Amino acid sequence: MRLTKPRIAPVQDADLTPDQKEILEPMGERVLNIFRTMVQAPKAAKGFLAWGNYVLSRRNDLPAREREIVILRIGYLCKSGYEWTQHHAIGLREGLTAAEIEAIKQGAAAPNWSPADRALLKASDELHNDQFVTDGTWAALTRHFSDKQCMDVVFTAGQYTQVSMILNSFGVQLDAGQVLDPDLKGF
Repeated sequence: MRLTKPRIAPVQDADLTPDQKEILEPMGERVLNIFRTMVQAPKAAKGFLAWGNYVLSRRNDLPAREREIVILRIGYLCKSGYEWTQHHAIGLREGLTAAEIEAIKQGAAAPNWSPADRALLKASDELHNDQFVTDGTWAALTRHFSDKQCMDVVFTAGQYTQVSMILNSFGVQLDAGQVLDPDLKGF
């Protein structure tokens, strides 16, 4: 985690405005710190949630396991302990193994990736480092994914770069019961 305390405090239930309650109510009883923080700017939170819901929905044509490879790689590259922690559990639910999640830290150079997974990792690295997917990596992606899925790789990487910047800069802390990956301590 980059910060040990929030710069923007998450809103507690007793302090929610009507606009904030409206945004958080559909989330049920366990509202994550990211959303409690985002509702400090209700209009921004609404827009953020609309786009974020697309990226995490079935409207995103990238299969969930592959989507999580991109999200986890971006979260790791951005040194976002909160993002990594949340999506580590999601990645496991979506079919990644613990060993694969650990290998995401190494990126495309880690052994045992399929060519499709390697292309996703390379695209994530390129988008993070240069905000551009090279011709060679794009060609590798198109061997395994449709044009729409390739677009969704870029949309997903962009969304989770933004999420990581929000989490890191606002100091969003882990939710109760979560443990920070030791490789993301001290950033």
